[in-house]
Amino acid sequence: MNQVFHVWKYDSYSQRAAVRAALAQDPSWISEYISKALPMLTSQHNEVNYLVPWSRLKSPPQQGGVYELASFQMRPGGPAVWGSAFQASMLSHDFPGYGKLLGAFHSEFGLLNRVHVLWWFQSADHRAEFRHKAHTDARVVAAVRSSVVHLDSQKNQLMFPCPFSPMK
Repeated sequence: MNQVFHVWKYDSYSQRAAVRAALAQDPSWISEYISKALPMLTSQHNEVNYLVPWSRLKSPPQQGGVYELASFQMRPGGPAVWGSAFQASMLSHDFPGYGKLLGAFHSEFGLLNRVHVLWWFQSADHRAEFRHKAHTDARVVAAVRSSVVHLDSQKNQLMFPCPFSPMK
């Protein structure tokens, strides 16, 4: 609870560095955001991720709804080892509509071998309903069973966009 999760898209590391340097010099950013956010901050974690090759960043089908961020700590070896099985597992949920896959990301900096998958659902109740249906779908169960051998841990978070979020 009481976590904020930002996703920032950059075209390159150079662009990221330039944007961050400009923000550090922007009086509005400092007075209207950072100065207000810092007293509420107890910890911060940064990662640099990239879209996995088979994933495309998508927009939600409509405004509203809820998001689920599923974070997977994979065993070492990278996508060359577990990529195909993981892709099959995620697409087995996306294809029949058990969730709307918005993007799958692999860590480059931060905790390595981590994959984040962002899903969209109309509501938390729809998410629960679709996930229960997926657990009885033999195709989904088989795909997950093939992928789970590469998994160390998984954490799922239900997220609600802030009013200023472009993902609202």
